[in-house]
Amino acid sequence: MFVRIVKLSFAEEHIDTFLANFEIVKQKIRNFEGNQLLELYRDKHNTNVFFTYSYWDEESDLENYRNSDLFKGVWAKTKPLFNAKPEAWSVDKLASLE
Repeated sequence: MFVRIVKLSFAEEHIDTFLANFEIVKQKIRNFEGNQLLELYRDKHNTNVFFTYSYWDEESDLENYRNSDLFKGVWAKTKPLFNAKPEAWSVDKLASLE
C-alpha cells in the first residue's frame, strides 16, 4: 500500500472555494484507477491548513493520476488559492490497527 500525504495551506478567503471544488472532484479522484482511499483533514487549530491522505495500489498509479487531465484541472483551480507552498510525503503503510 502506497500512501500520499499532502499538506495544503490556503488564504482564509479561498477556503470555501477549495472546499466547494473538492466536493465536486473527490469522487472522481477516489474512482481513479489504483486509488483505494481518499481522505481530507482540517487542522484543529490552524483552520486554513488541510491534509489529504490518498492510498494507492502502486506508486505508478499516483504518477498516472498526477499526469492525468483530472489532476491538471484540479491543480489549476487549487494552486491559485494557496498562501504557502504545499508539502507532500510519499510513504509506505507498515501497520494499521482498527
